[in-house]
Amino acid sequence: MDRFLIPSHMMEQTNQILTSSPSEEIMLNATENNNDWNGGIEEFLGNCFALFVLIRTYKQRTAFHIYMLNLAISDLLFICTLPFRVVYYVRRGDWIFGDFFCRVSSYSFYVNLYCSIFILTAMSFTRFLAIVHPVRNLRFVSITRAKWACVGIWVFVLVTTSPFLMSGSEPDKSRNQTKCFELFQNNTSVKKVLILNYIALTFGFIIPFVIILVCYTLIIRTLMKNSLNKQQTSRNRAIRMIIIVLIVFFISFMPYHIQRTLHLHAVNSGSTKMILDQKKVVICLALAASNCCLDPLLYFFAGENFRRRLSTIRKQSVSSAPRGE
Repeated sequence: MDRFLIPSHMMEQTNQILTSSPSEEIMLNATENNNDWNGGIEEFLGNCFALFVLIRTYKQRTAFHIYMLNLAISDLLFICTLPFRVVYYVRRGDWIFGDFFCRVSSYSFYVNLYCSIFILTAMSFTRFLAIVHPVRNLRFVSITRAKWACVGIWVFVLVTTSPFLMSGSEPDKSRNQTKCFELFQNNTSVKKVLILNYIALTFGFIIPFVIILVCYTLIIRTLMKNSLNKQQTSRNRAIRMIIIVLIVFFISFMPYHIQRTLHLHAVNSGSTKMILDQKKVVICLALAASNCCLDPLLYFFAGENFRRRLSTIRKQSVSSAPRGE
């Protein structure tokens, strides 16, 4: 499980329960494995395709294009670590890839999670300026500023999530296994993790989510006032973006942050409902990772001229194909 969520001493209690209930363990692992395999393949193909289109049409770049490109890169970096997680759960919680890859796999999850949140927030703010304040948009929004914003997001997230590189795999002598993605009591206290959780919850989820809600409320209000037919394409694109981004937040990000907070409080209070708790964690982790599946929908349905970029690539391919005599 995720290092933010499952302390090792509670994993031992869970293992004792699961030993007496093998069907629960099988169901738990099967759920995680199926979610990771199916979602991972879809995420990989969708983001590879999006990244291919965005790179091939880089000359047509806009500020929005820069954000989409960075979002696709963030998703792909995380997807590359999914096979390690899948093998870990297939082996019933036994890590075989060494300490380094354990650290990288755990780290990549949080980098992707919070890079996605901040990039989606920047995209939403950019759309807000374009629709609600078009004059300011011309002055403040540019490709250069978008690049610097992405650099700032990457640096901030890479630095603030770096504590997850400090602890890697550890042996579980009771089961003759090596554990990863778990919070070991001998190096991190639950109270310390609770503090870190609330910092991440506030600055990594609540504040960005409030910014997005405010931006979208003002966007919708502006679109309702300006219902001219000539703005229909821009309106539709903005509405599609609002729907997709809110779906990502409500399906992927919100359940994970709520469950993580509730679970850490349960751990701190010594709750013994471990099997049910683990199932919730499995589901919420899978939902959090599913943002990589949903992001390609954003590129295609809400991205600026993404379908036109596809048409450009197709025309280039046709024109470069050898003609018959």
